[in-house]
Amino acid sequence: MHKNKICTENSMDEAVKIIKDGGVVAFPTETVYGLGANALNKKAVSKIFVIKKRPLGNPLIVHISDVSELPKLVKHIPKIADILSRKFWPGSLTLVFLKNQLIPDNVVANGDTVAIRIPKNKTALDLIRKSGVPIAAPSANLAGSPSSTTAQHVFDDFGKKVFILDGGACEIGLESTVLDLTSEIPTILRYGDVSFTDLKKEIGKVQIHPSLLEKKQKNSVKTTPKSPGMKYRHYAPKADLLLVEKNKINDLIKKYKKQGKNIGVMTTSELKNNYPEAYVVLSIGSIKTPKIIAKNLFSVLRNFNNFNVDIILSKNFTEKEVGAAIIDRLQRASKKR
Repeated sequence: MHKNKICTENSMDEAVKIIKDGGVVAFPTETVYGLGANALNKKAVSKIFVIKKRPLGNPLIVHISDVSELPKLVKHIPKIADILSRKFWPGSLTLVFLKNQLIPDNVVANGDTVAIRIPKNKTALDLIRKSGVPIAAPSANLAGSPSSTTAQHVFDDFGKKVFILDGGACEIGLESTVLDLTSEIPTILRYGDVSFTDLKKEIGKVQIHPSLLEKKQKNSVKTTPKSPGMKYRHYAPKADLLLVEKNKINDLIKKYKKQGKNIGVMTTSELKNNYPEAYVVLSIGSIKTPKIIAKNLFSVLRNFNNFNVDIILSKNFTEKEVGAAIIDRLQRASKKR
């Protein structure tokens, strides 16, 4: 237990000591907050799974501070990794390699690959450098709930069980793109801020994992996943989230109100006034600014937890409107469409 509710960057020395002593620290990145421990310490990593209530079959991402740390963690660095690391590191792209024996099995869900990235956030980089070890970290939230994009979100989930470094609100607000470099063709395993088009521009051939293309994505990966976000339901608020065609939302509000349910609506700023019978309407931003929607998404989903809503209705967006990463998060958070 920790005395401070949320700690500032001035508490970096204490955070470093916790990592070195085999403990767990929540820290900001440009994507979401991470729940980190020494990636080379199996016992320390196991604490992440216990605190987060995370399934052991869900691998973690290893965060490093410099590309020079990569050779000691992986068996082979393909030339394509050099191209991608020069372009996107530090940043929100995670690359999957064949792991070496230094990486404990519980980091990679007993698989033979490891997912690695260099975050762009200064606090995250300082923590990794000063700790002197790579840091394994999933998002800093209870398993299955919306990811944390502020230190307050982390505290809401864990209270004083976790030492929290407060680095302000995350710049991007969605987890990193994950690209598998161990497949014959580089394969996107998780959508993020770095898009299919961005990757194709740099390396040519890129493919998308079938689990991202299937209509029913939950638990669609039967083998050991190479990346987090592939196998389990994620990002869900306490109330059931339903994705609905825009012109059906008011009909469903009336239907559920007759059943005595409080209905929340998540929508864009342009449509916020279109649902007068809803119990609460929250905007995720303008349809004209998908990056703002991405940044706001998890905060808004969490905000619904503060209202006594039974069901959340959201417009079923198209990829052209908001991009693949946002749609992926909404689909994985939703009960049904």
